[in-house]
Amino acid sequence: MSIRIGVEEEFHILEVESGLLVPRADAVLRRLPGRNFTTELHQSTVESNSGVHKSLHALYTDLARTRRRLDAAASSVGLAVVAAGTAPLAPGASAHPTPDARYRHMVEKYGKVADEQLICGDQVHVDIPDRDTAVQVMCAVSGWVPVLLAMSASSPFWQGSDTGYASWRTLLWQRWPTAGPAGCFATGAEYDAAVRDLVRSGIISDPGMIYYDVRPSAHLPTLELRICDACPRVETVVLIAGLFRALVTEARGRLRAGGARACEGRHEWLRGATWRAARSGLEGTLVDPETHREQPAPQAVRKLLARLRPALEAHGDWETVKALTDATLAEGSAAQRMRRTAQEEDLLACVDLLIAETRGERRNRRPTSLGHSGAPSATTDRGRSGVPSTDPDRGRAHGPSIGTDAARPSFGPEAPEVIGR
Repeated sequence: MSIRIGVEEEFHILEVESGLLVPRADAVLRRLPGRNFTTELHQSTVESNSGVHKSLHALYTDLARTRRRLDAAASSVGLAVVAAGTAPLAPGASAHPTPDARYRHMVEKYGKVADEQLICGDQVHVDIPDRDTAVQVMCAVSGWVPVLLAMSASSPFWQGSDTGYASWRTLLWQRWPTAGPAGCFATGAEYDAAVRDLVRSGIISDPGMIYYDVRPSAHLPTLELRICDACPRVETVVLIAGLFRALVTEARGRLRAGGARACEGRHEWLRGATWRAARSGLEGTLVDPETHREQPAPQAVRKLLARLRPALEAHGDWETVKALTDATLAEGSAAQRMRRTAQEEDLLACVDLLIAETRGERRNRRPTSLGHSGAPSATTDRGRSGVPSTDPDRGRAHGPSIGTDAARPSFGPEAPEVIGR
């Protein structure tokens, strides 16, 4: 079986000393190849586009190396990058739109919704053979994607305050007119006609502004998962990619066997299930997609894993995904790690944690005096002494193994194509 996957990751750009968002995307992107990196709505965000891969091992290698290159580029101009749904210390007046005609139009048309789009997500693409299959699978997997959101939750803080949510990014994201669960469509032509109607109505300017939690890509032969926060640890991205590919595979098998049900008006329930996942992450309850009742989040994750085991085994992913799932449930969500760090230290220490995890490191605690006096330290991983890191291959990720070095394909050869918007 060779259903391929690819990932788009979004990153916040931070000033190292203050931990605040800064509009310096152009400075970072000038030091990176345009094929793999691009701008976003605001200049405080950059996006990376992975290659197209058959194995989770290759995807991991690609994403880890891409992060190292991005970190080196940012460090060379005294900045840092963070993969998280929101930056803990994003100020209210930090919106600096990218000077692009499409983005200018979005800011003018959508006002504060666009101004506050200071959020980052991960998008996972999975090969799909045609548009009809894409919209049928989109419907079939929709009930399970809130579980993936809970696993990615990394945005408990907004403008320096604890929101009470594990994924505040989700609440900000759902203000867009086409965000949230998708409708139910019988064919690809029906879906495309609905998109054209939205464009003609003036509600959106182009098909790329369809922000459903799952959607057929506007320009690639893929089904795209869009519900997830950006994830500090690359292992979490790989875990979600593996689970989503298995969800698509399992749904396609049921469709071929005639066992997939149509979506019978369940969209209100889906929006509620998404809210529940955003509120709780992995530390509370989620809504069981089959019974529509609350259950502990670890139980929902285990149920999904058991359901997908045949598809995971068919891709050779079972052992990797099982190990990563066990580690995720044992350590908790990124939102929980962030809250714990902020409670034990402060929000600047939380930024330290995110920078370290984005680099693939485990954070060394910042000296207490740094958080209170502002005196730089030459001993922290963040390099507050002002000496930037310029080694793109440092900081290999720790945590559950994604395979031995010998088993990991080198960056690039398997990926002549690049995922993009």
